[in-house]
Amino acid sequence: MEMHHWYAQVASLCESKAEEFGLLGYENVGPKDIWECVVSTYKQEPPLHQLVNDILSLKPNKYMNYLMVQMYKNS
Repeated sequence: MEMHHWYAQVASLCESKAEEFGLLGYENVGPKDIWECVVSTYKQEPPLHQLVNDILSLKPNKYMNYLMVQMYKNS
């Protein structure tokens, strides 16, 4: 699903969330990583407010679960 047109509008939120993760000890997480994790959960394009909420409420354990699934898919 292509949602890249929204990334420009929420890039600062992804950056902020990546900085938050860095403060929690996850220094290697970048804004694009946050974006990919959040949009991977959608089957259809969600409303913008849902996307913003999902970025702001993303927890490190959900991100780590996403990474593990991606690791299994790529191996």
